[in-house]
Amino acid sequence: MSPEDFRGLFPALRSTVWLDTPGMPPGARPVTDALHEAVSAWSSGELDWPVWDAAAGEARALFAPLVGADPATISTLGSLAEAAATVAGSLPRGRVVVAAEEFRSNLFPWLAQHDVVAVPARDGATRVEDLIAALDHDTALLAVSEVTSREGQRLDLAALREATDRVGARLFVNLTQSLGALRFDPATVRPDYLAVHGYKWMLGPRGAAWLVTRPDRLGELTALAPSWKSTSPPHGYFGGPMRLADDAGRCDTSPAWFSWLGACAALRLLGSLDADRVERHCLDLAGQLTEQAAGIGYRRVVSGPLSQIVVLRTDHADRLSARLREQGVRATALGDRVRFGFHYFNNEDDVRTTLSILAER
Repeated sequence: MSPEDFRGLFPALRSTVWLDTPGMPPGARPVTDALHEAVSAWSSGELDWPVWDAAAGEARALFAPLVGADPATISTLGSLAEAAATVAGSLPRGRVVVAAEEFRSNLFPWLAQHDVVAVPARDGATRVEDLIAALDHDTALLAVSEVTSREGQRLDLAALREATDRVGARLFVNLTQSLGALRFDPATVRPDYLAVHGYKWMLGPRGAAWLVTRPDRLGELTALAPSWKSTSPPHGYFGGPMRLADDAGRCDTSPAWFSWLGACAALRLLGSLDADRVERHCLDLAGQLTEQAAGIGYRRVVSGPLSQIVVLRTDHADRLSARLREQGVRATALGDRVRFGFHYFNNEDDVRTTLSILAER
């Protein structure tokens, strides 16, 4: 599917330049249609809730190829925080390294249960070399986001995997701000745990998230909230001993049906795209904005490899964000910076419109 055809699936883009996918994207028609159909069936009484309930399992199978995983290693959860808390609760208390400015859903679960080494930002950004320097042979786990939402920084996961291997530590990778726009190489990174909430670059509703556990780590995985969904199918409802599933399904949480119906539609849409082409498109637009914004005095808050998220430093972020929104451009102010995100539905006109507003003084 071409970027133009993909763009046509988002009604909001007829009137808005949407560069706020790091917060949330606009609704894609196949996803919103699935939700409308569910609400209509609910309203008319024509619903079939066992069909709805099967959506999480279908989404698990659709998600698996995106990360090169066996569906049996994938848990279906409601959020990134649940995924991190599941892993945190599965490990003996130990030393966990995480960036001090990490998004709280990948910070607080570790703080709640482990001895956390919070690596401070340097010159406004988390440095890969600082994360590596914080690792030692007492480290149980390093938790990172491939792309950081505050800086738009794409961390070198291969280097972090090599560093954790040297000290015998596990690696937890959060792909919430990358999967759907950027390719993921499971063979190189080999994360012990991988988590993603699908309501950003994967275009689904909030409430559908995945935790992938490396096969050799499955035995240590403990359910955060055991429920009727924690057994192997067919799921029972009443009484009986607690015999949890042997695979990652034992950590499934009871699904919010509408979220998973939407997630299936989003995954089918993403599965129709060429992942290489999507990444090239997103990075090209990010590069254009970065280069041309520098020419009018706006600099990225970090140097190094581009991601699809461009974060520019400014002394008037709130005022600039408001001016952008007044002229139909959605972006987010974050203190001393403004954040822009490029998905496959964005185009060069979006870049030009944004730059013309940035150039206003």
